[in-house]
Amino acid sequence: MRARTTVGATVVVAIALVVAGFLVVTLLRDNLYGRAELTAEVSARSIAGQLASGTAPAAIELPDDDEAAQILTSDGTVVAASEDLEGLGPIGGFAPAPDPVAAESPTEDGTPTPGGDDSDDDDDDRDEDDDHGGGDDDETPSDEVEDSGGAVGSSIEYATVALPDEDASYRFAAMSATAPDGTVYDVYSGSSLETQEEAVGSVTAIMWWTLPALLLVVAVVTWLVTRRALRPVGAIQQELMSITGGDLSRRVPVPASRDEIHSLAVTTNMTLTALDHAVSQQRRFVADASHELRSPLAILRSQIEIAREHPELLDLEATLADVVRLQDLSADLLLLARLDAGERPPHAEVPFTELVREEVARRAATDRVPVRLDVEEDLSVFGVRGHLARAVGNLLNNAQRHAATAVTVTLAAEDAEWLRLDVGDDGNGVPPEERRRIFDRFVRLDESRSRDDGGAGLGLAIVQDVVLAHRGTVQVLESPEGGAMFRLALRRADPRPPHERAGATGPDV
Repeated sequence: MRARTTVGATVVVAIALVVAGFLVVTLLRDNLYGRAELTAEVSARSIAGQLASGTAPAAIELPDDDEAAQILTSDGTVVAASEDLEGLGPIGGFAPAPDPVAAESPTEDGTPTPGGDDSDDDDDDRDEDDDHGGGDDDETPSDEVEDSGGAVGSSIEYATVALPDEDASYRFAAMSATAPDGTVYDVYSGSSLETQEEAVGSVTAIMWWTLPALLLVVAVVTWLVTRRALRPVGAIQQELMSITGGDLSRRVPVPASRDEIHSLAVTTNMTLTALDHAVSQQRRFVADASHELRSPLAILRSQIEIAREHPELLDLEATLADVVRLQDLSADLLLLARLDAGERPPHAEVPFTELVREEVARRAATDRVPVRLDVEEDLSVFGVRGHLARAVGNLLNNAQRHAATAVTVTLAAEDAEWLRLDVGDDGNGVPPEERRRIFDRFVRLDESRSRDDGGAGLGLAIVQDVVLAHRGTVQVLESPEGGAMFRLALRRADPRPPHERAGATGPDV
């Protein structure tokens, strides 16, 4: 996991750094090229302004060193060029077309005058300024161009051009200019990109050279952080491996951090606690079962050995009782084992009123005390008939064992969802502090410690497991007669569709 996390983090960071580096280089290139364009544009406008003011192309001082310039006529003839462009043909044909000339407006006498109706006034003003010697010596180039009758184009185009015998390209700005005599010139002014390309190349090289080092740092840091974060997982794994070999009372270490690993450790310890409890219960069950089986088997063996030597001493009734007790114990153990294994036989609708009547009637001949039966008719449940019959029979047997004079059996509907079976006696009852423990396996209270009277202590445990398997409840209360009353609640067989039964809750007790 550490390796996958490290590789994943390194790849993600590498992609992010490459994308960020690409954006930085792109922004840097655009900024530097923009500066070159600005330099070329300023130079081109200066040259165009001089041409529009009437300066001859040959008289214009063109830029040199890291800049280049070229002046062409409208037919593409080179009339002036900087030192780097001497002897070369036209740079290109990307100069924009000159601006259209404004229409001349006629004067009052019908003679067309350039510049519109206000030209005479402007001339008069200029004459007055000249007469008074008050002309402005600081006229701007645009004023000079306008006064001279030339024009500078308003459009400008840019292009990157590679010049012969030059290592770096030039960024050219092109525009048009019209001389006072009407000659149209194309002005090309360029700025070298050598410095810009060197800067971009240096930054790109630095990024590529530092990228492996940064990725190495990311990989190492990710590996160390992941190892530190997963260290508690390793401790949990080692402890679990040790626990698997034996002592289930041990627990995995819980880290102090309140994160997912902390939750994993807490959940693991909860699982180990439940597993320890289940294994301990299973061991007690096996030990108790062995003890309960060993005693009747030893008694039965002794009776058979005595009968072999002295047949006249064989007590068939006692031997038969021991065999029956052994058979019942084996059946109880087998049922509990199946319930523990999660065995779920097919469920069907069981007429519970009929089942209770049958179980009471089947024991009537051997009952020690009479049973008062009060059942509501036509009550049914959904479950396994054999298991439910065993649970009802065990409750009846338990009541007969502890009753003084009578046993009461009451079956009634609790509500539309649940039915209730109460089996009570008038015996000594169950102390409140023992009412949960009596459902544990092989538990017999003091008054029923005798195996002859109290059984093996599995009857009520079977009742509880069967009821829970049928999503019911069982509890011990005090009967009106003063003894114990076992209340068993089961869900009634409901013909309603499942979506109408979804909100059903447990019975009120």
